[in-house]
Amino acid sequence: MNQQEALDKVVSILKPFVKNTDALASVAMETSILKDLKVNSARLVDVVLEIEDTFGIEVKDEDADKVKTVGDAVKLILANQ
Repeated sequence: MNQQEALDKVVSILKPFVKNTDALASVAMETSILKDLKVNSARLVDVVLEIEDTFGIEVKDEDADKVKTVGDAVKLILANQ
């Protein structure tokens, strides 16, 4: 899987949790999940769980805590595939 494929999948995972859909339309690697997309921190846990289920990976708590941007999620997936 390449970076663009992972990015597309992360965006589809994020979609149900995002409150700022305008920001989702122009999402980039540096887009903040909490600030730009307005996903609350409790929902961010759900996003990480979805990533685990979708990609069949296990994300350590300390790695999950580092997911702040869309790019962080993409890098996490690529590092664990």
